[in-house]
Amino acid sequence: MSLTYTAGSLVAARGREWVVLPESAPDMLVLRPLGGSEDDIAAVFPTFEEVRPAEFAAPSPDDLGDQRAAGLLRTALRIGFRSGAGPFRSLASIAVEPRAYQLVPLLMALRQRTVRLLISDDVGIGKTVEAGLIAKELLAQGEATRLAVLCSPALAEQWQGELREKFGIDAELVLASTVSRLERNLELGQSLFDRHPFTIISTDFIKSTRHREDFVKHCPDLVIVDEAHTCVAADDPAQGGASSATNQLRYELLRKVSADADRHLLLLTATPHSGKESAFRNLLGLVRPELATLDLETPAGRAKLAEHFVARKRADVRDYLTKEDGLADDSLAERTAFPSDRWTKDEPYKLTPAYRALLDDAIAYAADRVSAAGEQGKREARIAWWSVIALLRSMVSSPAAAAQTLKTRSKSATARTAQEADALGAPVAADSADNDRLEGMDVAPGAAESEDAGARLLELAQRAEQLVGPAEDAKLKALTRHLKGLVADGYNPIVFCRYIPTADYLAEQLDGKLGKKTRIAAVTGTLSPQQRLERIEQLGAEEADDPAVRRVLIATDCLSEGVNLQHHFDAVVHYDLAWNPTRHDQREGRVDRYGQKRDQVRVITMYGEDNGIDGKVLEVLFKKHRQIKKDLGISVSVPDETASGVTDAVVEWLLLHGRQGSQESLFEMDGHQESFDRIEREWSSAAEREKTSRSKYAQRAIHPEEVAREVAAVRTALGGAEEVREFTLEALRDLDALIRDPRDGSGDFTAQVGGTPAGLRDALAATLGNRLVEEDRAIPFRTTPAIGRGEAALVRTDPAIGAVASYVLDSALDAKALGPRPARRCGVVTTDAVSVRTTLLLVRYRFHLTLPSRTGERQVVAEDARLLAYEGLPQRARWLDDDAAAALLGARATANTHELAARKAITRALEGLPGLADHLTEYGTRLAAELDASHRRVRKANEEIVRGLKVVPQEPTDVLGVYVYVPPAAPAASTVSGAEA
Repeated sequence: MSLTYTAGSLVAARGREWVVLPESAPDMLVLRPLGGSEDDIAAVFPTFEEVRPAEFAAPSPDDLGDQRAAGLLRTALRIGFRSGAGPFRSLASIAVEPRAYQLVPLLMALRQRTVRLLISDDVGIGKTVEAGLIAKELLAQGEATRLAVLCSPALAEQWQGELREKFGIDAELVLASTVSRLERNLELGQSLFDRHPFTIISTDFIKSTRHREDFVKHCPDLVIVDEAHTCVAADDPAQGGASSATNQLRYELLRKVSADADRHLLLLTATPHSGKESAFRNLLGLVRPELATLDLETPAGRAKLAEHFVARKRADVRDYLTKEDGLADDSLAERTAFPSDRWTKDEPYKLTPAYRALLDDAIAYAADRVSAAGEQGKREARIAWWSVIALLRSMVSSPAAAAQTLKTRSKSATARTAQEADALGAPVAADSADNDRLEGMDVAPGAAESEDAGARLLELAQRAEQLVGPAEDAKLKALTRHLKGLVADGYNPIVFCRYIPTADYLAEQLDGKLGKKTRIAAVTGTLSPQQRLERIEQLGAEEADDPAVRRVLIATDCLSEGVNLQHHFDAVVHYDLAWNPTRHDQREGRVDRYGQKRDQVRVITMYGEDNGIDGKVLEVLFKKHRQIKKDLGISVSVPDETASGVTDAVVEWLLLHGRQGSQESLFEMDGHQESFDRIEREWSSAAEREKTSRSKYAQRAIHPEEVAREVAAVRTALGGAEEVREFTLEALRDLDALIRDPRDGSGDFTAQVGGTPAGLRDALAATLGNRLVEEDRAIPFRTTPAIGRGEAALVRTDPAIGAVASYVLDSALDAKALGPRPARRCGVVTTDAVSVRTTLLLVRYRFHLTLPSRTGERQVVAEDARLLAYEGLPQRARWLDDDAAAALLGARATANTHELAARKAITRALEGLPGLADHLTEYGTRLAAELDASHRRVRKANEEIVRGLKVVPQEPTDVLGVYVYVPPAAPAASTVSGAEA
């Protein structure tokens, strides 16, 4: 008759010990190797294979390790955990160590039956990580089974990489360029959203009618919307600007998605207002319909909103979990390394005489063209207007952009009506704050209104082509000077341009001009999003081991939103002044964000002092924008109508009075004072609304004390990133790897593993590649989870780190293993860290958890490793608290330990283990109660979720290690090998 085994019990089968999982049945046991991962789970049939109860063997007194044995064994054990017993099921299986403040949205999410959150943290705080944490946790708990991320196509690959590298979620890209391939593999009648459980979808692609309806019908139960402010429209179409129709289509899609009250929905945006109150209300309505009409002037209304809305600026989280946050002390304080300062400078340049003459003639042509078109009709007038703006913007960008524009037909020239001319011309000529359709927007626009450019335009184009190079292009000459200064100061700058011809021109002209150690590359819209990322990585990796090498990236605004560049670059040069300051914020936000190693990011804004346009745009738009940012501490998006009103006025004045006349004050222009007053009022109103939003609706749903409690629990259970690095370094050294640690502050190092035991080499070859290990090449171990082929990330979930930890753990448990064994299950250390004999136990607890969810109960077996310590003899043990026990790991030997004394001490400690069983059981029961309370605390607002929750400790506990610390005594003649200092 076969025995019945409960979940969490130990059995022996196939020559090893296993843990019985809840999915088991009497005739089939589902087993996970003791200390193994989810990937090693196997099914065993007791009818056909021998299965017997097993007990974890006690350590042997003949196998003593040194002072580091306990710490190495403990870390090796914890790295193997993939699902902790605490309320956060996923934190053990992700490749990123979240900041404490990034746990706040997760805590908010776990208090909701159906998660609905608007995450509006400031640029660079880490909204992607916050959303990834929630998604991974909901998937791990079974609260969600499928995921879709809606984002712009330019950010799709980056989202895919973040989810895969940091959260182990392998998502399929659903873009216009991939959908045909995906649909070819579908079965008849099957939706690709059913076929692929995890998808990243282009918002532009999915808004088409055919795909929209298919997506809504087969929509996953968890949806993340990036840049959500671009997916809502203001109620007043006049507020919507050129992108209103596009936003309306996306808004209709999200209304249908959010209509399912059981669907989890995360909306991400750093600019929830964008200056439009009705758009903000519509955004809230997607989260919960009742939020759209909530009275946010009342405390009750704000408290309701706080359950679903988190919006913090950098100052709120730079120093977190401190006494200023209401905590008793700073023991859990966390400082986040945002750049503390952004050094900014406006650098003017003056046109050369030849360039000035060309611009004057272009302005004269533009004035004649607008005047003539105005007499022909409204359609012709609008076509001429947009052609003129394209001409002037290209002219002040570069000779290359000017020549291209002068020879190209205007896009708006094909319009049949004035409205169509505006729809075609505005996106190309303007820099909309809400325009996330950056694809194709860096193409040089056309100025010609017919297929064949007129003789006057062609003559201007020929003159522009003769102005290339620093001799006649003073702007290029000034840029070269600024870049040399940045490079000399050790910076790696990005130069942002408006048009592709300008970027290509700069890359060509700057080549070889910035020093032998400077590498230059250009990234524009001519490359696919994936190719852009690859080129950036190639530039970042080029001669990466040479600290003298500098990198300069020339880019258009195809990189101004979403793409993270802080790891390779630390300065921004605005070569072309955007016509909306929000675009500059987006550019600077690519490098000035969490993860930037520079404490000071440098920003240079170049502007033409005498070109008739830049100076006025800088005076009116940028100075006002900077003042608001200084007053509020955050950036407020400039309403598109405000920016367009200013730039239209500048162009009108330029056409009427010429370049010299434009040097007068813009506010002295007849007929424009009233419109400028209105612009001032609109912008100030938008700033005031943003200020009110940040102060009234600040995150108050989760108190820092609650975060601190959970952070302490997570760190106790899983350890931190520094522990993983130190473990890997020590273990590889002990296993005879050749280590090169540059100690350059990066934390990175390399290891050659040719001299390590064969079992470890085989395991590493399986994860890093046979050739790398067989040829004994240097393997880079990096502190970032974003790694290349043949590299290892110093995170607990990296397969190479797992291979090292598994070898250390397995060799510690097998006293007969050949070769070096870094960790041992026993040790005796003579140290002045203790005044009386103290014994440290490394204990593994197993828990059987019953976790209710809205999809039903889940049965889980989880493990937890704890350190327990007592003073004196086992029969009269005086137990220490958890902090004192953990502190023993840092104790260092201060004297040799006599061999006989060591054997006597460890034998006595091992013989006393049975007498400690009651305390270990009591501790396990107490730990189970703490875990139960933690689960309930995290979900305290959701009674349905915690009803039926159970945490049951599984007996007996496993004592993995016993380590005795004795105070110094008289020197002895002989010592135990490995126990010396």
